[in-house]
Amino acid sequence: QVQLVESGGGLVQAGGSLRLSCAASGRTFLDYNMGWFRQAPGKEREFVAGIIRRGENTDYTDSVKGRFAISRDNAKNTVFLQMNSLKPEDTAVYYCNAARGSPLYGYWGQGTQVTVPS
Repeated sequence: QVQLVESGGGLVQAGGSLRLSCAASGRTFLDYNMGWFRQAPGKEREFVAGIIRRGENTDYTDSVKGRFAISRDNAKNTVFLQMNSLKPEDTAVYYCNAARGSPLYGYWGQGTQVTVPS
């Protein structure tokens, strides 16, 4: 079992920045690939960014490339999502995911709301 707790969401004006954090506990953090997903009202949950176990590879959905950066601190069992140049379309609940394989079979946090007014 892995417990994930997100923090750092909030309301920010377009063009602003936020840094999300996800603290993990319960299992060996290095065993898991970590990811951030988001779900906007009326839409399905979508992949945002991912980072593999030791952080040497990352991946992003096209709409956030160049604006968001995922990182992890394995000593602190924490994964981060630095979000810059935020846009109204980034408004969503952001979820942290920990998985050995497919995120579908991984663990989820409770989510943190990010709101960028238009």
